Amino acid sequence: MDIKECYKEMGADYEDVLRRMGSDSLVERFTLRFLDDKSYQMIKDGIAAGDAETAFRGAHTLKGVCLNLGFSSLYEVSAQLTEDLRGRVIEGSEASQAAVDRECNSKMAEREQRIDNEDRHQENDGTGKDGDGHPFKSI
Repeated sequence: MDIKECYKEMGADYEDVLRRMGSDSLVERFTLRFLDDKSYQMIKDGIAAGDAETAFRGAHTLKGVCLNLGFSSLYEVSAQLTEDLRGRVIEGSEASQAAVDRECNSKMAEREQRIDNEDRHQENDGTGKDGDGHPFKSI
């Protein structure tokens, strides 16, 4: 699956992100970097430690990254969590926390399923390519 197909599957507007970033390689590079982004973990760590400042910074960063990458569904829930934490108080943000958790977990499960499907396909035909002859790219 290439980056354009991934955006299509997520319901995201690849062309809009491409206009902003200027090249396919930049979109792909920053999208792949998202997989290693630590802002979701900052949210989880901040909440677990009762550190609203850290949770807020994580939510705010996640919101910005998602906006730049066109991940609208994750942007929407992280924007709400950012607003809930803006006063640096964790209490009252539980619904937004749960929405961010659901969206992040859903995206990770989708990614894992795509990787599993790609691995299965590679094992089956040995080519390392999809049905159209394009090399697999795990994102």
